Amino acid sequence: MKFFVVLLLVVGWCPVTGYANKYDPELQLGSGLQDSMVVQQNRPLTIWGKAPAGKDVSIHADWMQGSVTIKADGDGSFTGLMNVPAVQPGDYRPHSIEVTTGTSTITLNNVLIGELWLCSGQSNMQFSMKEVTDANNEVAAANYPNLRLLNVGLNFSATPYDSFSGKWTTCRPNVVKDFSAVGYYFGRELQQKLNVPVGIIFSGIGASAAQAYVPQPVLAADTMLNRVYLQPYLNSPRSKEVINGGFSFEKVTRPFLLYNAIIYPLRHFSIRGVCWYQGEANRKERDSYTKLTQTLIQSWRQTFQQPDLPFYYVQVAPYFLEKEDPTLADYAFFREAQEKVSTLNNTAMVTTIDVGEAKNLHPHNKKPIGIRLAKTALNRTYGQLDVTARGPQYQYLKVSGKKAIIHFETGTTTGGLQTDSSSAPKFFLIAGADQQFYPALAAIDGDRIVVWSDKVKKPVAVRYAFTNYAVTSLHNGAGWPVIPFRTDNWVEPTPKTD
Repeated sequence: MKFFVVLLLVVGWCPVTGYANKYDPELQLGSGLQDSMVVQQNRPLTIWGKAPAGKDVSIHADWMQGSVTIKADGDGSFTGLMNVPAVQPGDYRPHSIEVTTGTSTITLNNVLIGELWLCSGQSNMQFSMKEVTDANNEVAAANYPNLRLLNVGLNFSATPYDSFSGKWTTCRPNVVKDFSAVGYYFGRELQQKLNVPVGIIFSGIGASAAQAYVPQPVLAADTMLNRVYLQPYLNSPRSKEVINGGFSFEKVTRPFLLYNAIIYPLRHFSIRGVCWYQGEANRKERDSYTKLTQTLIQSWRQTFQQPDLPFYYVQVAPYFLEKEDPTLADYAFFREAQEKVSTLNNTAMVTTIDVGEAKNLHPHNKKPIGIRLAKTALNRTYGQLDVTARGPQYQYLKVSGKKAIIHFETGTTTGGLQTDSSSAPKFFLIAGADQQFYPALAAIDGDRIVVWSDKVKKPVAVRYAFTNYAVTSLHNGAGWPVIPFRTDNWVEPTPKTD
């Protein structure tokens, strides 16, 4: 036990108070306020922690002329705000922040001003660099001193919790090998394209369900979410258990526990936006998942006090779900439910339909996903409108004789439609009024796709990649895949029972 306590103190985590960084019995700073952190440029920075009740706490950063002084309240908590300047591209100067009570002082060193993003979700977001395609070379090359990483330790709590474990580190091979691959590729792309420091916080866990990241009062306030997610848990014996930090596959699906323990404690950070990769744990849901995820986004915007906080998310990859039947489409209907999340303002979806592995729930090629998220941010958050950040999006269907002609939204077919091998597009299905779908032939016609089958004389509907595990190669000239779609609104068939 003695060794465990010493180790925690070395890495900056106080096991008694839960507050982090350079432990001092009189002055403690909030979790994540550490050496080597990245603070969001051009936004207020919150400095929080513990000091003797009623004592003045002075905060000074080397970019400030004066100091900010606040008084610790009755329970010893203090919160101070300080302005952070904008940085110019190429400005990687390290900064320092001093917090003092007059008798105790903590100085944070090697602080960078730049862009700060939060990455969260389940196993495909947690999937580490040591597991990716060409991992040895990718990890060995990951020396980026101006990219900083914070891995939030797993925890659960029945009530909102103030602190978390985790240490800010510079991006180097021995650190990045265990960090989120999607988070790393996203951060690296941003850092290189913006030419400013970037900080990535990962706070998530494999197998977790979306309801685990939503506050209890928010779930309770919505009739559908209360019925589908909250009440079944509150009415079960599990809700009466004492909650601790131990992992179980069932525990990460319980409502609100992860929000309380690994999202709420981050609320003082000024983050630029969120990247989210989750869904496999909720794959049997449809409308309730769309509503749940949109509610999650809105609740996080309230938590971080940013009503328009950018939220970019990843659609689940194709997967056969242990059933080798190319006609099954239940996972496609779930992906459709995910796509509907983007009807919420300032959100965008990245598809993985072309980089999945049909028989692997955790595809190894994470680089395109991180880069697509980064390009989405560059385009939508940073205003780099010349960066393509979207694949061809179905707009409408026109029937001409026995052929169905697919039209896409203007501007989404940048560089023209094409396949990887210049072969005919695959994974199209076509149906008549009888709603029976047949595999279809397809051909690229400029910015359109022409689809037909000898078995359908009067086409009514077309579906593309709308099965469980189609891995596609149809994309625009910028390499963004055509987003899976269906032109019909027919009811999903009842799943077959085994």
